[in-house]
Amino acid sequence: MKKVIYLAGGCFWGVEAYYQKLKGILDTEVGYANGNFANPSYEDLKAHKATHVEAVKIYYEDQTIRLTQIIEHLFRIINPFTVDHQGGDYGHQYRTGIYYDEESDYQTVQEFINMEQKKHTQKIRVEVEPLAHFYCAEDYHQDYLDKNPFGYCHVNFNVIKAEERKK
Repeated sequence: MKKVIYLAGGCFWGVEAYYQKLKGILDTEVGYANGNFANPSYEDLKAHKATHVEAVKIYYEDQTIRLTQIIEHLFRIINPFTVDHQGGDYGHQYRTGIYYDEESDYQTVQEFINMEQKKHTQKIRVEVEPLAHFYCAEDYHQDYLDKNPFGYCHVNFNVIKAEERKK
Protein backbone atom coordinates (compact mmCIF):
# COMPACT_ATOMS: atom_id res chain seq x y z
CA MET A 1 0.00 0.00 0.00
CA LYS A 2 1.26 3.50 -0.83
CA LYS A 3 1.88 5.60 2.29
CA VAL A 4 3.35 9.00 3.14
CA ILE A 5 5.63 10.28 5.91
CA TYR A 6 7.46 13.60 6.28
CA LEU A 7 11.03 13.72 7.57
CA ALA A 8 13.38 16.52 8.52
CA GLY A 9 17.08 15.90 8.92
CA GLY A 10 18.85 19.17 8.27
CA CYS A 11 19.22 20.46 4.71
CA PHE A 12 16.54 18.73 2.66
CA TRP A 13 18.73 18.28 -0.43
CA GLY A 14 20.74 15.40 1.01
CA VAL A 15 17.83 13.83 2.88
CA GLU A 16 15.81 13.69 -0.33
CA ALA A 17 18.71 12.25 -2.36
CA TYR A 18 19.35 9.61 0.31
CA TYR A 19 15.77 8.34 0.40
CA GLN A 20 15.52 8.31 -3.40
CA LYS A 21 18.19 5.59 -3.39
CA LEU A 22 16.18 3.17 -1.21
CA LYS A 23 14.03 0.26 -2.36
CA GLY A 24 10.38 0.92 -1.64
CA ILE A 25 10.58 4.70 -1.91
CA LEU A 26 8.20 5.66 -4.70
CA ASP A 27 8.68 9.43 -4.82
CA THR A 28 9.91 12.39 -2.82
CA GLU A 29 9.24 16.10 -2.67
CA VAL A 30 11.04 18.75 -0.62
CA GLY A 31 9.20 21.51 1.14
CA TYR A 32 8.47 23.44 4.29
CA ALA A 33 6.47 21.90 7.14
CA ASN A 34 4.71 23.05 10.30
CA GLY A 35 5.49 26.75 10.34
CA ASN A 36 3.82 30.00 11.23
CA PHE A 37 2.23 31.03 7.91
CA ALA A 38 1.11 29.72 4.53
CA ASN A 39 3.33 29.34 1.47
CA PRO A 40 6.72 30.42 2.80
CA SER A 41 9.69 30.83 0.51
CA TYR A 42 13.24 29.69 1.12
CA GLU A 43 14.10 33.36 1.61
CA ASP A 44 11.49 33.55 4.41
CA LEU A 45 13.24 30.70 6.21
CA LYS A 46 16.70 32.19 5.74
CA ALA A 47 15.47 35.57 7.04
CA HIS A 48 13.92 33.84 10.09
CA LYS A 49 10.46 35.14 9.18
CA ALA A 50 9.17 31.59 8.80
CA THR A 51 9.38 28.95 11.54
CA HIS A 52 8.98 26.00 9.16
CA VAL A 53 11.34 23.05 8.99
CA GLU A 54 12.98 21.88 5.76
CA ALA A 55 11.29 18.53 5.23
CA VAL A 56 10.98 15.75 2.69
CA LYS A 57 7.62 14.27 1.80
CA ILE A 58 8.27 10.58 1.23
CA TYR A 59 5.87 8.31 -0.64
CA TYR A 60 6.66 4.69 0.06
CA GLU A 61 5.38 1.18 -0.56
CA ASP A 62 4.87 -0.31 2.89
CA GLN A 63 5.07 -3.87 1.57
CA THR A 64 8.68 -3.16 0.51
CA ILE A 65 9.93 -0.82 3.23
CA ARG A 66 8.32 -0.47 6.65
CA LEU A 67 7.98 2.81 8.51
CA THR A 68 10.40 1.57 11.17
CA GLN A 69 13.02 1.00 8.46
CA ILE A 70 12.46 4.52 7.12
CA ILE A 71 13.00 5.94 10.60
CA GLU A 72 16.06 3.74 11.11
CA HIS A 73 17.51 5.30 7.96
CA LEU A 74 16.83 8.79 9.32
CA PHE A 75 18.77 7.92 12.46
CA ARG A 76 21.69 6.74 10.31
CA ILE A 77 22.05 10.16 8.69
CA ILE A 78 21.30 12.60 11.54
CA ASN A 79 22.67 13.47 14.91
CA PRO A 80 19.47 12.96 16.93
CA PHE A 81 20.82 14.84 19.96
CA THR A 82 21.28 18.29 18.45
CA VAL A 83 18.72 21.07 18.24
CA ASP A 84 18.53 23.28 15.13
CA HIS A 85 21.76 21.84 13.74
CA GLN A 86 22.79 19.08 11.33
CA GLY A 87 26.14 18.89 9.57
CA GLY A 88 27.27 22.38 8.64
CA ASP A 89 23.74 23.77 8.85
CA TYR A 90 22.56 25.83 11.81
CA GLY A 91 19.14 27.35 12.35
CA HIS A 92 15.59 26.47 13.30
CA GLN A 93 14.80 25.30 9.75
CA TYR A 94 17.43 22.52 10.15
CA ARG A 95 15.91 20.81 13.18
CA THR A 96 15.12 17.11 12.94
CA GLY A 97 11.64 15.72 12.92
CA ILE A 98 9.15 13.08 11.91
CA TYR A 99 5.73 14.39 10.89
CA TYR A 100 2.79 12.12 10.22
CA ASP A 101 -0.69 12.27 8.65
CA GLU A 102 -1.98 9.02 10.08
CA GLU A 103 -2.43 8.76 13.84
CA SER A 104 -1.44 5.09 13.66
CA ASP A 105 2.05 6.17 12.54
CA TYR A 106 2.57 8.06 15.79
CA GLN A 107 2.72 4.88 17.86
CA THR A 108 5.20 3.26 15.46
CA VAL A 109 7.44 6.32 15.51
CA GLN A 110 7.26 6.75 19.28
CA GLU A 111 8.05 3.08 19.94
CA PHE A 112 11.10 3.32 17.68
CA ILE A 113 12.36 6.45 19.42
CA ASN A 114 11.74 4.95 22.87
CA MET A 115 13.81 1.88 21.91
CA GLU A 116 16.53 4.08 20.42
CA GLN A 117 16.60 6.27 23.54
CA LYS A 118 17.43 3.21 25.68
CA LYS A 119 20.73 2.92 23.79
CA HIS A 120 21.85 6.44 24.74
CA THR A 121 22.31 8.64 27.79
CA GLN A 122 21.85 11.86 25.81
CA LYS A 123 18.25 12.88 25.18
CA ILE A 124 16.98 12.39 21.63
CA ARG A 125 15.80 15.74 20.27
CA VAL A 126 13.86 14.63 17.18
CA GLU A 127 10.42 16.26 16.95
CA VAL A 128 7.49 13.87 16.53
CA GLU A 129 4.36 15.76 15.58
CA PRO A 130 1.31 15.50 13.40
CA LEU A 131 1.79 17.31 10.12
CA ALA A 132 0.01 20.66 10.33
CA HIS A 133 0.86 21.62 6.75
CA PHE A 134 3.44 21.11 4.04
CA TYR A 135 4.28 23.59 1.29
CA CYS A 136 6.27 22.47 -1.72
CA ALA A 137 9.66 24.17 -2.00
CA GLU A 138 10.72 26.08 -5.08
CA ASP A 139 11.46 24.05 -8.23
CA TYR A 140 15.22 24.55 -8.00
CA HIS A 141 15.22 22.69 -4.65
CA GLN A 142 13.46 19.60 -6.06
CA ASP A 143 15.95 16.81 -6.89
CA TYR A 144 18.68 19.36 -6.18
CA LEU A 145 21.59 16.93 -5.97
CA ASP A 146 20.57 15.27 -9.26
CA LYS A 147 20.71 18.69 -10.91
CA ASN A 148 23.86 19.71 -8.99
CA PRO A 149 25.86 16.52 -8.34
CA PHE A 150 28.65 18.44 -6.60
CA GLY A 151 26.26 20.49 -4.47
CA TYR A 152 26.53 20.71 -0.71
CA CYS A 153 25.37 17.69 1.24
CA HIS A 154 25.87 16.67 4.87
CA VAL A 155 24.43 13.17 4.38
CA ASN A 156 26.65 10.09 4.20
CA PHE A 157 25.24 7.88 1.42
CA ASN A 158 27.71 5.10 2.27
CA VAL A 159 25.52 3.95 5.17
CA ILE A 160 23.02 2.46 2.70
CA LYS A 161 23.58 -1.29 2.49
CA ALA A 162 23.71 -2.86 -0.98
CA GLU A 163 20.52 -4.86 -0.41
CA GLU A 164 18.65 -1.66 0.56
CA ARG A 165 19.50 0.21 -2.66
CA LYS A 166 17.34 0.49 -5.72
CA LYS A 167 18.86 -1.32 -8.66
